[in-house]
Amino acid sequence: MKEAMIYLDNAATTFPKPECVYRAMEEAGRNYGVNAGRGSYALARKASAVIEETREWIKCLSGAAAVAEVVFTPSATVACNQVFGGLEWKKEDVVYVSPFEHNAVMRVLRLLQKRYGFAIEELALKEESSEMDLEKIRFQFLRKKPTVVAVTHVSNVTGYILPVEEVAKLAAEQGAVVAVDGSQALGLVPICLRNLPVDFYIFAGHKTLCGPMGTGGFLQSGRIVLKPFLAGGTGSRSLDLEMYSDVTGLEPGSLNVAAIAGLRAAVAELCGEDMGQMWESRTEFCSASRGERPEEFCRKAEEFAWEKAAEVLEREQRMAGYLIDRFEKIPGVKLYLPEDRKRHAGIVAFNVEGYQASEVGMLLDEDYRIAVRTGYQCAPLIHKYLRTGEFLGVVRVGVGRFTTEEELEALADAVREIAEG
Repeated sequence: MKEAMIYLDNAATTFPKPECVYRAMEEAGRNYGVNAGRGSYALARKASAVIEETREWIKCLSGAAAVAEVVFTPSATVACNQVFGGLEWKKEDVVYVSPFEHNAVMRVLRLLQKRYGFAIEELALKEESSEMDLEKIRFQFLRKKPTVVAVTHVSNVTGYILPVEEVAKLAAEQGAVVAVDGSQALGLVPICLRNLPVDFYIFAGHKTLCGPMGTGGFLQSGRIVLKPFLAGGTGSRSLDLEMYSDVTGLEPGSLNVAAIAGLRAAVAELCGEDMGQMWESRTEFCSASRGERPEEFCRKAEEFAWEKAAEVLEREQRMAGYLIDRFEKIPGVKLYLPEDRKRHAGIVAFNVEGYQASEVGMLLDEDYRIAVRTGYQCAPLIHKYLRTGEFLGVVRVGVGRFTTEEELEALADAVREIAEG
């Protein structure tokens, strides 16, 4: 009998999910897996209520203002298309991106650039530490005023936690639209969006939130109204052929009720039992009228969520540090890390001298049953700074909520054997 696989590709998607996620999805599929927002019967109202509750959990987790709105999409990639595709563009616009952006951002912007002709500039990086250079970014914005600033919250290649708060404030001083890709961050890195000038915060339900695939979306502050990018049925205004720009209009088609129920369970599990009990005792919280959020409840809920995310981050940093300590003792292993370890999440990128990244990944899979990700991680800009060309990318370890020290020890032993030939 083969040994169980060690799964260390959690930056791609967390696996396994908490048991409550599987239970919630099965319950939804069996008991109220109907079309939400399309019927006045009890099951449709139940499905709608779960969706609205999930919006509120996401708001609490992100510290979003009462006026913020959560838009659900099938993935963060679709969310990026809706956000950037929904902006008004002109040829004179200047878009700044961090060198850490994923192709979910870069390919969308490139497609729009070919259509509208605007400029795309990279935000300044300290090449010696692979961290953002805020002083140079300030100068960049003064030299060439930004129209839109797109910045990822956590690099999916190196695990670097970018200073999104500082970048957002610099961008807002210039009146720019600020979009943050939080796919690797929400539920892991504490954030309070109502204190930040972020117009759009994009999330992926199946990554650090530990929800199912098929869930994603974005939070919007309400400062910018997106034009319709996708069109279709919404269950309302059925005689009107024009799409509209409120939340319902931004969610055409049938929402994945079972997946969103799983996401709700994942966020509730992340926030903990105390917050769950407080949630169950709430009054007039999830009403038919979206936006009724008792401020005292919300403040306490956001505090719980902040503390729980901080706990998850601290554990991932500790586990990543455990692995890094072992890798640093192996001759021939090259690590790609931010200089400030406090700004490092649970992603460890490395290479082994004499091997291409894909060769290391293949050996780990076939000889040791360890699953990692290899290559360029859909991040086209950062690798020229990391100088990974000779390795054809990196080997990426994604620490997850259920990763153990024993699993990381097994990985370190395997990499040592590979490095020793």
